[in-house]
Amino acid sequence: MAEVGLSSLSIAAKRFRKKGGKDDEGGYRQVALLGIAARIKMGRKGEKSLSKDKNQSSASQDAQDEDSNKTPEPYNCSGFFQPDFTELCHRQDMTYIPQIVPRPRPPAPSPSQAAEGKPEKGKDKNKQLSAPEPDPEPLLDEDGEPVEPPPKTYTMKDKFEYFKPSIQVEMDNPDKLDTVTEVYIRGWKVDDCMMEIFKQCWPAMERLHTINLWQVGLTGETVAILASFIPLCMNLKNLILDGNSIQEGEENWHLLVDDDSSVQLLSLQHCSVSDEAAVGIGKALGTAKRFNTKLMSLNLAGNRITDVGAEHLAGGLRMNRSLLSLSLANNHIGDKGVKKIAEALSRFPLTHEEVVERRRLISEKGSPERNKSPPPSRRAESKDRPGSVRSSSHTDKDKSKRDKPSAKKNKDPKAKEEDKKGGTRKEKDDKGSSKKASIAADAGKSVGKTKDKKVKKPTPQEQEQPDVPEVINPLMEVADYMSELKTLMVAGNRVLLNLNLSRNQITEDGVEELIKAAQYQKTLLMDNKINGTGLMRICLHKNKVSADSDELKKLNDMMAAKHPFYKPPATPDGEAV
Repeated sequence: MAEVGLSSLSIAAKRFRKKGGKDDEGGYRQVALLGIAARIKMGRKGEKSLSKDKNQSSASQDAQDEDSNKTPEPYNCSGFFQPDFTELCHRQDMTYIPQIVPRPRPPAPSPSQAAEGKPEKGKDKNKQLSAPEPDPEPLLDEDGEPVEPPPKTYTMKDKFEYFKPSIQVEMDNPDKLDTVTEVYIRGWKVDDCMMEIFKQCWPAMERLHTINLWQVGLTGETVAILASFIPLCMNLKNLILDGNSIQEGEENWHLLVDDDSSVQLLSLQHCSVSDEAAVGIGKALGTAKRFNTKLMSLNLAGNRITDVGAEHLAGGLRMNRSLLSLSLANNHIGDKGVKKIAEALSRFPLTHEEVVERRRLISEKGSPERNKSPPPSRRAESKDRPGSVRSSSHTDKDKSKRDKPSAKKNKDPKAKEEDKKGGTRKEKDDKGSSKKASIAADAGKSVGKTKDKKVKKPTPQEQEQPDVPEVINPLMEVADYMSELKTLMVAGNRVLLNLNLSRNQITEDGVEELIKAAQYQKTLLMDNKINGTGLMRICLHKNKVSADSDELKKLNDMMAAKHPFYKPPATPDGEAV
């Protein structure tokens, strides 16, 4: 329409020029009117186009809003850490995604260094050595002085690149992304959102056995999330969380010591673990009703544990029979806490709760005898009772039993002999058939075994799994009644091998308590060596005990005698003591 208006305007202008433009007021008016009409039409068209653009933009915004309101489909992790992690980070709209890089290792020695360190065997010694390679010319600066070459033991990086968050991994095969075995995160904040991403990624990694989170700012919430999915990581063995201090009142480290998890090593060094947290850890190690059977090493060095916390940890050692190593170095433990630990390692009196639980376990162990059927004498008495009602089936059975002996008595002696001969023949036939059946069954079993061996092959994980011995409840062990104390005494923990109490506040009194515990373990294990070997190493460096103390020397000598490679000192005659 605008093009029509412009064409009519141009025609009117041409007519006006032909007439010379003199005193033609109608021509002026026509030109002016056509120009105004063309402008109005152009304005209407522009308004229509603007309205169309607005409608399209509003429709696109509505579609985007609808897409944002839709819940995205859940992502199923495939076990490949890098693609799973990046996809989940994209779904969380993260501005920066930490890179997954292989963990740096020191460079391997050069072939020349390896040859110098380990000379090849089987070659002639008289052979002439190859000429050594000439040293490279030293680099010179502008003044002609030699410049020190850069070191070869590490690589240089830009400081901003070095401090960027990254996830270091160890892999069995660097070419395969699904062979991640260890994850190391150092020095950057792991918040709830990132821990939720790990919650989806790590359980799908079948070969993951070590998680190391050093100074990542863990909180009570992130620890709870971590503890929720640790049991889902079936092959996870080592959990190292050093340098993560949690505020008091939010400490929930005991959630990591769960019966369902397969963690065998837990390290909480320099995590500001207080006595309140030690109470929960002690209960997680063992109580009268339950005890942990998976954890083998617990490191609580460099924390704020005092005698109160040590007493609760000793309470966990009373019932725990799986922990092999316990480190309480660099804490605030004194003689009172050491006395409780020594008591748990030697023998201890049972509390009221433990006595009640012991009686319950003993009653449950003897309960099958109660469920047995009564003896036949009682049955006969119940049958002969005057008020008892008997069914017709019982009466029929009794009649048949009564009739059988009379039938046997009426038989002739010849019939009896024939019955005996027939019985012997039947027995022989049955024996022969049973032998043949057993031989055929054995042959079938052997054939089946060979077939199974060809078809089924044990996986390496099945071959590596050792036979786990059955754990006996400590409350079921033999107890001695002490009439003076009016309590039951039970033998203590003989499974713990390593105890580290260095850099504490222990004096000679605490060392004497440990000596008594070691002596009792020695006398107890002379008779019964099934339930452990007792302490084999105690570390007491930098305590309030001098290195020349007689008690400390005596304890060290007792531990040295338990060392697997211990050799007793020889006498002047050449005989061992």
